[in-house]
Amino acid sequence: MEYIMGKFFLGIDMGSTTIKAVLLTDKGKVRHSLYERTKASQVGKIDCNGQCAKCGACNFGALKNTIDGFLSDAGVSHADIESTVVTGSQVVDDTKNFIDYDFRVSEVSAHVSGARHYYPDCKAILDVGGQDSKAMIYNEEMQMWNSKMSGICAAGTGAFLDSVAVKLNIPVEEMADKANYDSDLEFSSVCAVLSATSINKFKNRYPLGEILGGACRAQARTVMSGVGEIFFQYEGDIVFQGGVAYNRAVAHYLEEITGNRILIPEFRGVMGALGAACLARQHSQMKNRLQPAIDLFSSDKNLKSIQLRAKSTRKEFLSCRKGQVVWRNLFFPPEILNAMDTKILTLETYAALFARNRKKVKNAFDKAACKGFASETCSFLRVLEGVDLPPPAFGVSTSQPCQQGERVFRDLVRTYDAEDKFFSLHTPFQNTESSIEHMAEDLEASVWQMEKALGKKMDMSRLAEACELSNQAREISEKCMKLRMSSPPLMRGAQAVYFSVIFSQLWGKQELIDIQQQFYYDLEHRLEELAGKVAIEDTHRLMWLHLPPFYNSELLDYIEIECRAPIVFEEVNYTGWKNLDPQDPYRSLSRKLLESEFLNPQSRVERISEYSKTGKLNGCILYNHAFGRCSMSDASFIKHLREELNKANVPLLVLDGDCMDPTIDPCSTYTKVSSYVEALNSKKFGNIFGPLKY
Repeated sequence: MEYIMGKFFLGIDMGSTTIKAVLLTDKGKVRHSLYERTKASQVGKIDCNGQCAKCGACNFGALKNTIDGFLSDAGVSHADIESTVVTGSQVVDDTKNFIDYDFRVSEVSAHVSGARHYYPDCKAILDVGGQDSKAMIYNEEMQMWNSKMSGICAAGTGAFLDSVAVKLNIPVEEMADKANYDSDLEFSSVCAVLSATSINKFKNRYPLGEILGGACRAQARTVMSGVGEIFFQYEGDIVFQGGVAYNRAVAHYLEEITGNRILIPEFRGVMGALGAACLARQHSQMKNRLQPAIDLFSSDKNLKSIQLRAKSTRKEFLSCRKGQVVWRNLFFPPEILNAMDTKILTLETYAALFARNRKKVKNAFDKAACKGFASETCSFLRVLEGVDLPPPAFGVSTSQPCQQGERVFRDLVRTYDAEDKFFSLHTPFQNTESSIEHMAEDLEASVWQMEKALGKKMDMSRLAEACELSNQAREISEKCMKLRMSSPPLMRGAQAVYFSVIFSQLWGKQELIDIQQQFYYDLEHRLEELAGKVAIEDTHRLMWLHLPPFYNSELLDYIEIECRAPIVFEEVNYTGWKNLDPQDPYRSLSRKLLESEFLNPQSRVERISEYSKTGKLNGCILYNHAFGRCSMSDASFIKHLREELNKANVPLLVLDGDCMDPTIDPCSTYTKVSSYVEALNSKKFGNIFGPLKY
């Protein structure tokens, strides 16, 4: 092949089932492309000899050889490559040892860039690959691309069609040609395994074409049920790309289901690699103008308030101090229990402390499973069912916001033979005077039952004192909140989220005042350190909603350090209730519960939307514990929240996951984060890579 001089830009997309590459000229023309299915190493066990540049025995080595061969076929050497950008779910840290690349981008940004290379005015893109599906749409009001990715299930991905092809013993590439587009056969769209398995009951009873038509329609329907909501009410063309776009039958059914015209690009299978090459070209032009990362958080580890909180946690949960243990859920007012001088065990917090020890959590899950508590049960509750708890002298819970938690707590008190020592506070959704009156009566009833169980009387002067101490802690907490919301990033959100002050069992004690006062001093000191160095407009400003994954902080580290998107406030540190009245404690505590807003979804949405404006937020991230089965992040709440944040031009990123169980985290989480921050970068800085030098 004749050698052609000039600059070249290489884009590589390492997917779950295929490797794609595109070589782009400095004029933006595709010089050469590659679409090849990946194969596992065939040489058995490999002893690494460190000769990566020569060996090629392992899968990474085979990848390197594939790219070398691709460049050789194009008549281009590595020296001719001006810039290389990689993308794809199979890019890991070790990839750098085999492929010398300049930048890594998310698959979402790569596919958007690839689609816009040929359709510069496109507003909607659908990519369906071997492992996941992605939908992207341009939000005119926000002036940025929004996206949605499929979750942990293989339904609606190329893996489904591959499994159907295997069961029918035909090449997947021939499915569209042999499908009967008028087929009336229906297949399950709930699960890829069930859908493919259902092929068995049809394959000997119906013509092949009808089965293929039904399977391709099921694929299209499942894609739309997984990511299609982002196209709701959208009228316009949708660019359809990815390996599944080679299947014309799926494209036909997508057009039938959506009512939108489906456009299929010439390079449909390599659009991610094409987009990566386009971004390599862009990155090459501006890499010398990109601003180096600013070190905002190097002194976080020295914050005294973090040390105080850790010491308090050890004392409260890990010490063996004497006292009558009272089980509590996150929402029952701790002021009452502290006034009665009980040893409080907040059950959800106790479960979270186990998350760092993977062996203990695994054993707890195993034990809970043997009791019949499967993965549909909240992982916090499964831990509690699988560990030995200190026997309770009494237990208190609330009926909302977690009904599953209240029922498991009832099961636990039965297990510990304490059914007559348990009180569940009826907590309504609405903040009304009648609700407050009803809850106040319930709180008094809970104290009356506790007095009998513990053999001690409530000292109302102690309860009044606890209310006063709680007021002091709230006022300091509110000062901390306002300072963080009106300043550049003062500390890592990864650190602050573990304060979770609204769930603390220290309300009503001097100890919480001391911790929060030190927290405020720390924040003031950090503000002085940043004076003149970082302005509030210089960085992204994210709010973290709900809880974090407790088993490690890698996800939060990735967001704040790798993606340079600081979390400036966390929902669990919001203290928006009014001061308690020490002379009317039960009504005041009832009002506090309803004003904390986790019990009232509508009020919660209004407050988040309000703070997105006052805090100058440009993003919100909701960690969707238990994939929407948790009542504090269910589908109706997410829908309402997204609608209100859209009005405020603040994009919402929902990360499906689990606070306790990393084994069920979707592999797409980091892709979702990187594509989200890249979209924020594009809106704020004019490019996906980050801020430019002035």
